[in-house]
Amino acid sequence: MKHVHYTEVALEQPREQGIKDVQVRWLISKKDGAKNFAMRLFELQPGGYTPLHQHDWEHEVFIVEGEGVAKDKTNERPFKHGDVFFVHSMEWHQFVNTGKQPLKFLCLIPYKE
Repeated sequence: MKHVHYTEVALEQPREQGIKDVQVRWLISKKDGAKNFAMRLFELQPGGYTPLHQHDWEHEVFIVEGEGVAKDKTNERPFKHGDVFFVHSMEWHQFVNTGKQPLKFLCLIPYKE
């Protein structure tokens, strides 16, 4: 059983295009022996954003701290800490920190075979 405080997991810089002021902690991953899912904690600075993108897997998002908007190609949905998202496969999505404090959210994804 793995047990750590999240701050003990290194912050990494994602390599995706179209991001601004985003870091991620891979809390649970294949390196821990996880065979089915990964748990990541994203940290976005004020004004930061993830890319507007889509992919062929679903994922679940829980807003831990902060506020912002979730975007697709035509809409924006404001959110705050405690909110939950289910992003369907092939659904366009982007998370933007519109607040004055860092935005932190958990994102769970399945591993592709």
